[in-house]
Amino acid sequence: MRSLDPAFLRPGRFDYVIPVGPPDPAARQAIWARYAGVSQHRVDIDALVGASELFSPADIEHAARIGAQAAFERAVLGEAPAGPAGPAGASTEDYLGAIAQCRPTATPELLAAFAEDIGSHARL
Repeated sequence: MRSLDPAFLRPGRFDYVIPVGPPDPAARQAIWARYAGVSQHRVDIDALVGASELFSPADIEHAARIGAQAAFERAVLGEAPAGPAGPAGASTEDYLGAIAQCRPTATPELLAAFAEDIGSHARL
């Protein structure tokens, strides 16, 4: 909001200004569960939630794709254990490795500025 002209946000232009910050742990859990898909029963979702604290939903999607790609490459090269339904899919370690490769969009400084903006601009 800091990059917007203050006149743009003046009262009367918008009835509501609703701040939307980074996903909380429950939201990150839902996002990771979605991207883990059928592998979610084999993946430690809580570990992924803890490791992706400052991640946006797009950051989580990016990390999930990197983790899935690592598992796919392992399966193609014949390095992945296969079960009765085929290759096992991405593991917790695949996703944690992907998280380590990614840089989160949010920073502590950005979150502090966001909290300030909420105090001065939010109208619910």
